[in-house]
Amino acid sequence: MAQAVQTTVEPLVPAQGTVLDVQAEGRTTRVPDLATIRAGVVSQAPTAAAALSDNAQRMARVIAALKRAGIAPRDLATSNVGLSPQYRYTEGQAPAITGYQATNTVTIRFREVARAGGVLDALVAQGANQIDGPNLSIDQPEAALNEARADAVKQARARAELYAGAAGMKVVRIVSIAETGQDAGGPGPQPVFMARAMAADAKTEIAPGEKDVTVSVSVRFLLQ
Repeated sequence: MAQAVQTTVEPLVPAQGTVLDVQAEGRTTRVPDLATIRAGVVSQAPTAAAALSDNAQRMARVIAALKRAGIAPRDLATSNVGLSPQYRYTEGQAPAITGYQATNTVTIRFREVARAGGVLDALVAQGANQIDGPNLSIDQPEAALNEARADAVKQARARAELYAGAAGMKVVRIVSIAETGQDAGGPGPQPVFMARAMAADAKTEIAPGEKDVTVSVSVRFLLQ
């Protein structure tokens, strides 16, 4: 029988010394540079065909306005199309159809957050009557995540030094590091659209604020 070749690796719990496990979170901030908004048209008419026709015409104007505003095709996608009957309910009688409601919604990504408010005003002027958002996020978060990772290890090391000093020991080295979670500054609570108060030509404004980018790590230290 062939003899199995044995290999060994250093155990996660060293034979000598004291092991300390530390959980830490690193953090950095970024100003969001991507806004995602859903805009749509809701139409009602006595017949399904009329509702769809009206909806299609109004949505065509909305999409044309988006293209004039410079929204690239990759940043514009249909997210929902619907048609549903509208009922009148009378006690003791079967529901009666009174008309139809057609909906068409597109998802728009704005790579210049500051321009999003002005584009929304243009959409409303062209017939959009349903707006949801914005969801603000970071387009390319990897650099920010790396900053947060470095900060997380730094925080873990500082905490390990604190525990070691309190115990009359020293940190010898790191035994292992594991990333346990991350938040890349993706969509969170939606900010509220703000308008200039008491202005006749009120315009929608979007304040991007800042996003926290965080990484959580679990670090095992050897103390002696």
